[in-house]
Amino acid sequence: MSFADACGQLQHLGFDKTEIWINNDFQHLTVPELMSSVDSVVVAFREASRLSPVAIFLEQEVTMDEFATIINFARQLRVAQLTILASPLGTPFNSEIDRLRERNRLCVEEGIRLSILTKTGLLTEDPYTAVELCQSVKGLGVTLDPSYYTCTTKGIIDYEVVYRSVSHAHLRDTSTTELQVPAGLGDVDYNRIIASLQKEKFDRTLSVDLLPRTMVGEERLLEMRKLRLLLESLL
Repeated sequence: MSFADACGQLQHLGFDKTEIWINNDFQHLTVPELMSSVDSVVVAFREASRLSPVAIFLEQEVTMDEFATIINFARQLRVAQLTILASPLGTPFNSEIDRLRERNRLCVEEGIRLSILTKTGLLTEDPYTAVELCQSVKGLGVTLDPSYYTCTTKGIIDYEVVYRSVSHAHLRDTSTTELQVPAGLGDVDYNRIIASLQKEKFDRTLSVDLLPRTMVGEERLLEMRKLRLLLESLL
């Protein structure tokens, strides 16, 4: 769907806030669009719906000039949470620290919290490494995606250690064999997640995040509603 149509649909489903997703692999909202005219994208978003933007997810690597444009986009929308990907497994730890510090510096200057997604194939695949990265870059947080600690070749990974570093969360239901399944059919323990976050005095946002190219039509809309209602009931 187009960016504007997706915003309108979210509002129709009962959401009043949204996380904005940026990924060049999909013609939804891309970095070249933002580089061409941030102001136009901001206007289009505000005209499309009354949703409040609360977070941005940049799901690809970009140059520092492009990253500065993303920061400008967040500033214009008054968004204070930005999630990026960590580097792939095998990246030298010190190189990743330097990369994250450079990006975090720009975020801090604009009052934006930067966090790295927990995901298979990235340095954050290991929860202890994710925490180490946060400890090495002052102010850096984790965007917790429990799916990638639930559906793994090693079995379910205990990620309790990351809760103290969580700035944001991406939630869907997941089984030990499939990254996304209908809510209620998976192994994600929402009660435990909410309780663990509350224990750390977490008072930020949670995103219902369905993976691209999964579920279509009414099934996808139903899943969005179910997860919204589930999370609201737990909160």
